[in-house]
Amino acid sequence: MRQSHTPGGSARLNTAVAHNARVWNYWIGGSDNYGVDQRVGEHVAGMFPVIREVARADRWFLGRVVRFLSEEHGVRQFLDIGTGLPTAENTHEIAQRVAPDARIVYVDNDPIVLAHARALLTGTREGVTDYVDADVHDPDAILESAARTLDFTEPVAVLMLGILNFVLDTEEARRIVRRLMAAVPSGSFLALTHPTTDADLGGRGQIPAMWFWNENATPPITARPGVDIASFFEGLDLLEPGLVSCSRWRAGSESPAVVPQFGAVAVKP
Repeated sequence: MRQSHTPGGSARLNTAVAHNARVWNYWIGGSDNYGVDQRVGEHVAGMFPVIREVARADRWFLGRVVRFLSEEHGVRQFLDIGTGLPTAENTHEIAQRVAPDARIVYVDNDPIVLAHARALLTGTREGVTDYVDADVHDPDAILESAARTLDFTEPVAVLMLGILNFVLDTEEARRIVRRLMAAVPSGSFLALTHPTTDADLGGRGQIPAMWFWNENATPPITARPGVDIASFFEGLDLLEPGLVSCSRWRAGSESPAVVPQFGAVAVKP
């Protein structure tokens, strides 16, 4: 695997403050976390017990999306922004199982994620697995670095799972999505998950937990109503079943519990 580095991308590792990538890893049963991450993670889970289900549902959504786009739409390029700590069934493993020549670029700016990516995110001999050290707030830097691996004249699946909730200004989040999708051709895809405040998905209960998070961990986070999340797909065509709880997206005959995290996939016409 090659590594690409964007100057100023990663902040210095701080193990005194809980960090989202490590807490998320703790919630899905990983071991790449510290005591502070476990303490904050337990406190948030005590306030909002469904958070572990959200974390697992988000991960399962990723697997279904990558398999669906690889197998049914022939996607061979993935730009995974905010990948987090590597676990089992990462994007490149799923995509390259379907097509060994698939090209995947991971993007994150947490130093512990970078260290693990160097060690673990290795792909097939035929394909390419790359890592970009950059921040979601700087889409131009992401695109510039990713262009060393991805061919932006061919369709790309842009994956933004649980990342726009760290862009606190909604209009800025829209601009980021527009900039990224403007750089990829027709036939490209956007896959996105985002926590919601919508009551029918049980989202109201996570608001106090997010207040606690923002006072005790980093980076700060926000949830949004479904109408705002839907706006990230403006100009794109949503695929069935549209914007739904990520646990229910193409879940087949299963009937998983609804979680307060929307998920959807759209294609650029």
